[in-house]
This record gives sequence, structure tokens and C-alpha cells, in this order.
Amino acid sequence: MMEEEGPPNRELYALLHISPEASDEEIRKAYRQWAQVYHPDKYQAPHMKETATENFQRICQAYEILSDENKRKIYDIYGMEGLTSGLELGTKLNKAEELKEELERLRKMKEQEKVAAHFRPSGTILANMSLPHFLHGHGIMRGMAMTSSVQSQISKHNTLSIGGNLAVNGNAGGGAATVVFGHQMSSVSSIEFIGSAGLRSLIGVQTTRNLSSHLTATSGLSLSLKDGSLNLTNSWTRQLSETASGNIHLSLGSESSVSVGWRKKQEKLSAAGELKCGIDSFEVSAHYNHRFSSKSHGRISGKIGSTALEIEIGGGRKLSQFSTVRMLYSIGIQGIFWKFELHRGGQKLIIPVLLSRHLDPVFATGAFLIPTSVYFVLKRFILKPYYLKREKKKALENMEKTSAQVREARASADKAQKLLQNVATRKQNRQQEIGGLVISNALYGNLKALKKSDAPVESNDSQVIDVKLPLNFLVSDSGELKLHKGVKKSGIMGFCDPCPGEPKQLYVEYTYGGGRYEVTVDDYDELQIPQEEHRI
Repeated sequence: MMEEEGPPNRELYALLHISPEASDEEIRKAYRQWAQVYHPDKYQAPHMKETATENFQRICQAYEILSDENKRKIYDIYGMEGLTSGLELGTKLNKAEELKEELERLRKMKEQEKVAAHFRPSGTILANMSLPHFLHGHGIMRGMAMTSSVQSQISKHNTLSIGGNLAVNGNAGGGAATVVFGHQMSSVSSIEFIGSAGLRSLIGVQTTRNLSSHLTATSGLSLSLKDGSLNLTNSWTRQLSETASGNIHLSLGSESSVSVGWRKKQEKLSAAGELKCGIDSFEVSAHYNHRFSSKSHGRISGKIGSTALEIEIGGGRKLSQFSTVRMLYSIGIQGIFWKFELHRGGQKLIIPVLLSRHLDPVFATGAFLIPTSVYFVLKRFILKPYYLKREKKKALENMEKTSAQVREARASADKAQKLLQNVATRKQNRQQEIGGLVISNALYGNLKALKKSDAPVESNDSQVIDVKLPLNFLVSDSGELKLHKGVKKSGIMGFCDPCPGEPKQLYVEYTYGGGRYEVTVDDYDELQIPQEEHRI
């Protein structure tokens, strides 16, 4: 079962059908509109009056909170829990400015407590293996390396990181220990003091400063305690767009070099490239990652230079919230390799396996095709059925656990829709007469489950709810409908959450100007119709 993700504390905005950035006037206007619909005095039948009273109280509560600047600020930060746990305006906080200061103090205290209690450990174990070594009776291990570090926020502006590394290759080996103390000097600048003992004993200092909102510069100076050599580094990183950045790195010392890099990261893909030149060497590298789904991704990378020529291809799969596995195939002048990786939290286990140092075309092709074929066979006949069965079991357990909650929510949504019915029908008829926007079908919930299930939408066992009526009610007189971004749609009047804990979508079929249209949006995404791109 997938966990839902989205902005918190937005239910009251959905209830009034307004944006989280709505002005006071927009809040008042929305309240007046909904109060007219749900005012109890409009209904004579006892059951209708009871439903209207219940929803009218919800509307009044939402307006009371969102129209009060102080309460709205508390709600935006802490949600309803903040309003019911002693953070409301008290005798000691008589002014808005005093409340804002108190809220800011509480927010910062909460952040500090969270950071102070949060140690960030990270580490990597690299186990180099060799099939040729094993076949010649020399053992399968070629060498091993380990790195580990722990970073802690020791105060508001100071961090301390302690780490070490150990490497063994054949009969040779060595290690080093490193301590880094960081200090945030201001909102735009920081400094780090570095000390290392072992194979590369050195002391150094590094400063970073944001020169502008798009440009960051870093300078470092280190002194080797072995030979007394100095090394100076400078780097500049510039944000080229919302998803891309570029950097230049200059190093002067025993290993002088200059490098120029570029990086791009979007929701489903990331790419990077770098050109590095030294005194007597050069290297060009690039990689591209693509996310096929929330659980799987592919990767291709390449490297060419005076001492390197390599291409690597493979993919990975997310096993859980914190764990990911990868398998990569690489071929280059160093030989043909398989590489297995396990990432969990900040820890990594990497196992490169040398298959052959000879670039035989038949062997190279087999080394790529055999594991790829085995993976797809296992995925098709073992892994996929297993995960589907497990997810189905979790979904059924969740449905049983939340069945009473869903029944109650469906009943409330049904009652709310009945009160909207007359106005919604009148609006729909008016739009039909002028060839305007008419919602012909609308479903909200787990649409994937709907395709696999025979349960009717009206059933409590269905993970989808029919929301055609409330959407027709929300169509404006000008023939437009807008659902705001960042607001969970289950909070809209006449909606409910038919599948708590599951990812939800909204599917809408509509007619406009004689044409037929359809669109599907995720739970927190904006919906604005009509649009020509939705035409069927």
C-alpha cells in the first residue's frame, strides 16, 4: 500500500473551495455562497435540516478560523491540532505581532529539536570480486574498502562530522580518520574546518557563500602534513534554471586540475556531465537516470579519457521506503563487470564483479543478455505476482480496518450531495442550454482498483466515489471549473475519502461547445476546465 503524500493542513480550504493563498475577501465570498446553500432555515424536512445544520456548522468553523489572521496562521503551521492544544490567542498574547513571534519561536524550537535529535550516519562498503582470480585458485576477493561517517547538529549554527575509511587491496592497505567542524556564519555563508590523519594527513579550511540567489562560491585551502604541500580549490555553482545547474571547479597544488560540469534534475529524469582536465590527463563523463515508475528506474553512464574508456548500463528497484537495489553492467578498458548495489538509508553496499579482462564480443554480449533475460523472467513470473499479491493483501487489510470510517464518510458525502442537488441540476441545465460546461461523469478515488473490480461505485466496498453532482455545482456561471493545487480533493463538499491510505485520482468526462473531453489528475494537482488538450 502506498502512503499518501501532500501538503498538510488544507482541509478547510477544500471545504470552502478556495486556494490556500486566498485573500480575506475571497474567504468571505466563499463563506457567503456556502452558507446560503447549507443554512438550516432553507429546509423543512427534519432529516434534511439535520444534514444542513451539520454542514453549516462545518462551514462556519472553517470561516471562523480562516477569517482570523492569527488562527489561520496557527492552522497553516500546526493544523487543527494546534488550535485545540493551547496555541489559541490567550491573555499573554493580546496582539497579532506577539502571536506571530510566539508561533515563530515555537516553529524554530520544533525544528531545532528535530535537527538536534537527528544524527545522519552514512557509510559505504565496497567489495571487489574477480571471477578470473577465482578460476585460477586465488580466491574471489580482490580487495575491500569501507567508509563511514556520522554528522550531528551540535547547536543551531554548528555541525560536527566524524568519519573514517579503510582500504585493503591484496597485501597492501591503509586508512584515514577525518573530522569536519562546520559553522553557519550567516544565512548566506558558512565555514568548515577539516582535519585528517592517516594515509592523507592534512588540515584545511573551506568557506561557502551565496553570492546571489542563483550563484554559490566555495573556496578551500589545505596543508599536507606529510610533505608540506598546499592545495587551493575554488568552485562556482550557478542555477541555470529551475531544474538545471552548472559548475566550475579549479584545483591548484600537487594534483592541479580544472573541471566544468552540468546537472539537470526533473521529476522523472536526471542527467549530468563533466569535463575534467589535469596537467597530463583529461576525462569526460556523463550519466542519465530515468524513473519509469515510483519503484523502478534505469541508468546509463559513460566515461572517456586518457586513462578511462567505459560504458555502464543497468537499473534498480525500490524495495521499501528506505531500501533500493541496483544491478549494472559495464564494459571498458578495465574489463567486463557486473555491479550489484544495495542502498538503505545512508548506507551502501557495492559489489563489483570482474567477469573478464578480455573484451571478447561473444562473452560481452552474453554477460549482458543472460542476467537481463533472467531478471525479466523472474519479474514476470515470480516477483510481479508476489508483489501484486502482497499489495492486494495489504489493501484488503486496510479496507477492513477503515470500513466503518469509509461508510460514515460516504453517508456524509451522500447527504451533502442531496443538499447540492437542486442547485447543481439548475446549473447543469443552464450550461446545456448555452452549450457550456457540463460534467457528464466524474469519479474520485483509486481508479486502478475500479478497473479491476466489479463492485458498483455506490457500494461501500468500492474504492471510488461518484462526484459528478458536486463538480456540476462548482461550475461557475461563466462555464469554468477550477480545483486548486495543493488541496486534497476529499475535503470538497460532496466528496469523501473512499480509500484511506491509497493514492487517489480524479477522472472527469465533460462536454463543452458540442465537444467531448476527458481528463485525469492526481489528488493534489490543479484541475482547470475546459481545455482544448482534453478533447477526445
